[in-house]
Amino acid sequence: MTKHVIIGNGPAGVIAAEAIRKHAPQDAILLIGNEDIPPYSRMAIPYLLMGNIGEEGTFLRKDKDHFSRLRIEQQVGHVRHIDIPQRQVELMDGSSVAFDKLLIATGSTPVRPPIPGIDCAGVHSCWNLQDARAIMTLARPKARVIQMGAGFIGCIIMEALAARGVELTVVEMGDRMVPRMMGEGAGNMIRRWCESKGVTVYTDTRIEAIEAADAKTDAPLRVRLSNGQHLPADLIISATGVRPHIAFLESGEIKCLQGVLVDETMQTNIPGIYAAGDCAEAFDFVSGHTLVSAIQPNAADQARCAGMNMAGRHAVQRGVTQINVLDTLGLISSSFGQWQGVSGGQRVELTDSGRFKYLRLEFDQDVLIGSNAIGHTQHIGVLRGLIQQRVGLGQWKDILLEDPTRLPEAYIACAQQQNAWQTAHCAK
Repeated sequence: MTKHVIIGNGPAGVIAAEAIRKHAPQDAILLIGNEDIPPYSRMAIPYLLMGNIGEEGTFLRKDKDHFSRLRIEQQVGHVRHIDIPQRQVELMDGSSVAFDKLLIATGSTPVRPPIPGIDCAGVHSCWNLQDARAIMTLARPKARVIQMGAGFIGCIIMEALAARGVELTVVEMGDRMVPRMMGEGAGNMIRRWCESKGVTVYTDTRIEAIEAADAKTDAPLRVRLSNGQHLPADLIISATGVRPHIAFLESGEIKCLQGVLVDETMQTNIPGIYAAGDCAEAFDFVSGHTLVSAIQPNAADQARCAGMNMAGRHAVQRGVTQINVLDTLGLISSSFGQWQGVSGGQRVELTDSGRFKYLRLEFDQDVLIGSNAIGHTQHIGVLRGLIQQRVGLGQWKDILLEDPTRLPEAYIACAQQQNAWQTAHCAK
């Protein structure tokens, strides 16, 4: 009987455990999490902050007997080290767990910026349920809330904070909002939208210090900005980004770059040890290099693939999904593929400022390789298909450079032709 140990009980860990159980009914499975609560989804925390769900609504599996029924054992622990020769996971409390096959599914951890005062009471990340409880206590109507960071996670949190009726100020050190998934045109349009909804936004601005306010003010905290302003705050939220949670792999035996390097089966350089989700770094066929794609659909796909291979079934992951779809206070935006473009490539932009609509397409020769879109929700599926399938557009590229709204016609004409050629070629 094979013993499978999974480090991390977020979506990737849970899905992998279920995949192993499906294909290996007799094997032992241990799921190690670092919080003494049932496995839950961080993506559900904004809905908890809005009051749409309770804490149980964040749980990944609503049936309390789900894991015991599947004979998936659970353990609370913090991993210190992986002893590869002994095939053991060593925990911070000094205990160890033996494994035959191991999955690293530890996800991400928030980046803690090196700002004086970052450890003051009243400064929180919005990353786990403990954070959420603290934020709900402090984010009362009219509370002065300062959010550091206007990236993907920050924009999701904004809607929850706005729903709680706070006075929200967002401080972003980049020159636009969502700088890691949006270009200048899209990022600045999102900023204008947020300002129209009553959010104060500072870009190209840093928080230089967080201080306890003096007795003359009615706010417990004060921040000093790089533009010289001082702002009072009842709550400060740090949303300055995340990074793969892989510090316990510092020995270097398991190869890591930004994340844990894996092959198309999600196996690391060590046989029998796999990685999946936000901590995994896999090859992306669109960009031609390895990357971490910290989105839940990608984590789910990688986890199923890893779980099947751990259970002895052959499965491959055909690349990394570079997709972000974001709802910022009701404005839907998307970023696909190499949205920054490539050297020598062509691009087209279409802007309707009054209606908050924007579309930018990036080409490499006659292939659409990336896009930014705001308000063009009808094109999301088409953009994904053209970019992921690397469809050769031929003359349709020039048509799209003239009128990028003709994406559906281009997809029907070119993708169908490419699929027909591939079917005929494979039949030979």
